[in-house]
Amino acid sequence: MATVPTNTRALIKGGSFLVESRLPEEIFTPEDLTDQHRLIARTAEEFVQKEIVPRIREFDEKKPGLLRDLLRKAGELGLTAIDVPQKYGGLELDKISSILVSEKMARDGSWASTVGAQAGIGILPIALFGTEDQKSRYVPKLAGAEWLGAYSLSEAGSGSDALNCKTTARLSPDGKHYLLNGTKMWVTNGGIADVFVVFAKVDGEKCTAVIVGRTFPGVTPGAEEHKMGLHGSSTTPLNLENAPVPVENVLGEIGKGHLIAFNILNVGRLKLGAGCVGGCKYLLAEALKWAKEREAFGRKIADFGLIKEKLGEMVARVYAIESISYRTAGMIDGLLEGIDQGVPTAPEEILKALAQYAVECSILKVMGTETLDYVADETVQIFGGYGFSSDYEVERVYRDQRVNRIFEGTNEINRLLITDMLMKRSMKGELALIPAAKRVLDEVLGAGSAEEVDADRPLAEEIRLLAGAKNVVLLVAGSAVQKYMQALAEEQEVIGVLSDLVMEVYAVESALLRTLKAVARRGPEAATRECDAARAYAYEALDRMEAGARRGLARIAEGDTLRTHLALLKRFLRRTPPDVIELRRRLADRALELNRYPFA
Repeated sequence: MATVPTNTRALIKGGSFLVESRLPEEIFTPEDLTDQHRLIARTAEEFVQKEIVPRIREFDEKKPGLLRDLLRKAGELGLTAIDVPQKYGGLELDKISSILVSEKMARDGSWASTVGAQAGIGILPIALFGTEDQKSRYVPKLAGAEWLGAYSLSEAGSGSDALNCKTTARLSPDGKHYLLNGTKMWVTNGGIADVFVVFAKVDGEKCTAVIVGRTFPGVTPGAEEHKMGLHGSSTTPLNLENAPVPVENVLGEIGKGHLIAFNILNVGRLKLGAGCVGGCKYLLAEALKWAKEREAFGRKIADFGLIKEKLGEMVARVYAIESISYRTAGMIDGLLEGIDQGVPTAPEEILKALAQYAVECSILKVMGTETLDYVADETVQIFGGYGFSSDYEVERVYRDQRVNRIFEGTNEINRLLITDMLMKRSMKGELALIPAAKRVLDEVLGAGSAEEVDADRPLAEEIRLLAGAKNVVLLVAGSAVQKYMQALAEEQEVIGVLSDLVMEVYAVESALLRTLKAVARRGPEAATRECDAARAYAYEALDRMEAGARRGLARIAEGDTLRTHLALLKRFLRRTPPDVIELRRRLADRALELNRYPFA
């Protein structure tokens, strides 16, 4: 559905944004949405306004049957089956449609968690890895929410190291069942699910996924967890005591459960990041409304500069992560376009596309959840004491969103993964990261040369700085690999710096490319606010990058080498900052005028 031919987009490799330049027409943006996309978004939004918003207080009260009833209503509209092949009762739509629905469902955290688990990790392991018999038996009923699904991976002693589980699966003497023993923790929808995808170790060694029915003997969901937030969602342990699971319920291959876990987490990260965009837009609208109504010292607080600064920065950050979200989903769709999801080879192609952009999915997850955290915190601050009161929704949203940085692999784990995946691809020759880093390090001995940019081109200075920012990543990465070699994995702080640099580059580039696309379509005057948002985000990101790179380089090098590296860093990011205060004021004024996030 994007505007770029498939054969062009298919050439874009995951992570290549660090060593290649992209054109605006190569990426998907929210402004590229089709009429069908907008219809899907409207359907989801209307459902949320009609069915979810009036019942938000009822969620916290855990009204019996409410979640199951609402999931079935969502299922009747196809909102739980966006990613499911038509052959198994789904809509078989693109990933752009999927993230649109995730955005709209994010209006309430408890509901977003519930429907997200059903439509994603509750269905997709079976839809992607199941046998034809498993798909036919389970997927249609899960897709329509006749049955509810859950994903059981974590355990009490192995949260982030989830595949180091203690739950065991041993073959019964008659060879017909695996007997499962163990306890799973933090199972979303655990109290209402009919079907669980459970990870256990066959013979205590081979991590394997199996499909477990709630009614199987020895299967007992535990009591509801008492949580900081998401009070309206169901989260329970799952106790398994000699639970007999038919051998035909093994999902995928024995000992290959990690492949299911990792690939499903990629989907989860994509959708969670997209959902955070929706959460940010909702909170921004609440902050705008409050700022226009609340008075202090005889004036509306929306007139105060420090409030406008907060609102403007919110807009700029949301613009960046929204750009990341649609760019990433668009690239995945580029690899999936034309695939009939009902054919036997389709799951393999889908998994390849998700694996190709696993770095970008992790970036979206980390930046999306951390931006939502920032927006939630600033919204509470704008509300003042009222934001701390449970009488106002922002207090609940503040608590609800906190778990997002833990979901789908903690943000710390994802930071380690981002650098690890990039390094492994480079070592395999799939990504020319190491040769590019070597070229940058060679500049230590030579004068080097700045990239030539047409000064008359829109955002010319920002494009030049983007090229410099990519060189900063390569400088730090090359220096780290040169010093630590295989021991780099033990330098987690340096890896964290590297991943932060990588993420900022992807965010800045995504925002700039989106803006250049808007300028090309509508002209620079009509796209003034997009330019404001991209520039406001970019210069603050460059400040963060420079500080992070200095910290990382000080760990890696010393003496003359460090001084030379720092001089190179300064040259790469040499800049005269714009009046960011004015940029934020203009963004805030536009948002206040519209009473909402001002783009798309």
